Amino acid sequence: MVIRADKPKNVVIRPPAVAGQFYPDNPGVLRKAVEAFLADAPSPRGDEVIAIVAPHAGYIYSGQVAADAWRQAAGGRYDLVVILGTNHTGAVGNAVAAYPGDAFETPLGVVWIDKDTEGELLRESPDCLHNSAAHGREHSIEVQVPFVQVLFPQAKILPLVVGRPDVELCRRFGEALAKVVKGKRALIVASSDLSHYPSYADAVRADRQTLEAVCSLDPRTLSRRIREIESLSLRDLHTAACGEAPIMAAQAAARALGAKGARVVSYANSGDAAVGDRSRVVGYGAVVMTREAAPPPTGEERGPGGGGDLTPEDRRALLGHARKTIEQFLTLRTVPAARGFSEAARQKRGVFVTLKKHGQLRGCIGHMAPDTPLADLVGSMALQSAFNDPRFPPVKAEELKDIEIELSVLTPMKPVSGPEEIVVGRDGVLLTKGGRSAVFLPQVAVEQNWTKEEMLDHLAMKAGLPPKSWKEGCRFQTFQAEVFGEGEGGRR
Repeated sequence: MVIRADKPKNVVIRPPAVAGQFYPDNPGVLRKAVEAFLADAPSPRGDEVIAIVAPHAGYIYSGQVAADAWRQAAGGRYDLVVILGTNHTGAVGNAVAAYPGDAFETPLGVVWIDKDTEGELLRESPDCLHNSAAHGREHSIEVQVPFVQVLFPQAKILPLVVGRPDVELCRRFGEALAKVVKGKRALIVASSDLSHYPSYADAVRADRQTLEAVCSLDPRTLSRRIREIESLSLRDLHTAACGEAPIMAAQAAARALGAKGARVVSYANSGDAAVGDRSRVVGYGAVVMTREAAPPPTGEERGPGGGGDLTPEDRRALLGHARKTIEQFLTLRTVPAARGFSEAARQKRGVFVTLKKHGQLRGCIGHMAPDTPLADLVGSMALQSAFNDPRFPPVKAEELKDIEIELSVLTPMKPVSGPEEIVVGRDGVLLTKGGRSAVFLPQVAVEQNWTKEEMLDHLAMKAGLPPKSWKEGCRFQTFQAEVFGEGEGGRR
């Protein structure tokens, strides 16, 4: 904690602990990042929101899902935002930690703690105690504060770290919290991520069950479901919800305040982010708890669609997403979610993203395996092409206006018996020999005006082999590509 010289004497302000790590430390960039996430979030439905569940990972991974939850409350006139944080540091036992200071600070400025409501809560709940150590390095509350500052700039906060996920503790505390905030214009925020570190597919299955239990508004149901998930011995699953205790406390408080339903606004995991790794993910869910009964399930599933060719609209949307991903990373150090795409644009297909500056190659990286929804993969490969192609320096913001983006959406690969089956201009080629491999897209040979032999010579050299080595002992696989760029209608 710090005592700020520019504030009234003896005022204690918690300084930001993870600015520049979990979210931007530049105030202008931070505000624009939060506003960009909120702009892409689903519009509020108009129901009266009592509580939300929002994730607390780095904004580049979970910022959009957090904004999805916060946006649902955007129409409310809240004077107080109660933020229930996760006990990452272990500084809280079977209790709830209030911050003994006066305010929290982020790059956007200072947010004051509602000390009157805090005092009422300390008197009402014997489980709630002052504990400065629990807040010093805890990020789960801090990353929520910029959303308060953008959406509810006049509101005060009440930051509370909930200790162990003990059902009775959370029920008692939640009911005490409800009694204290009843009659106030208060929003309760449970800060929680979901599964930690399983594979993408395992996370989706586990998190769907956890979110269903969150929407039950019953702490016992949530506790039981999480124990069931954790007993499945899913590989690398460390926890099913790191903010289990804050969620249970929010459930109890929301029910005591008259909540009759809850709904999932959105779900994603870190593998969905353009910078994510699908082999080891963290899950994120946005949930709202409202006075209205929950709407019936729609049956809609987020994920890859059932097929179909890309339309001109699909192509424009994919190219726009590639550019927006690069631009947002350069300017805000965050990435947009792949949203609003058609079934065809969410098929699992390989893709290469090619960047050209004044007609010259500026970067080209792709992923060939059809194991990721196309729209998600386009964002990932756009970042790789812009910043991680070892042949070029990273793209700078000032040159983006001169760069044209081209996408090559791939068909599945098939083995061929030899070079005689390869058709220049139609086929992309993967050459493999002696543990070395290299690939050319179908358009490369045409753009370079190569014959088939010249193309195979260059392909062998790209793999680190002698030029004519493709004539013996090589394996070939071919594929085709739907190639389209900015300003084009696309071509096959």
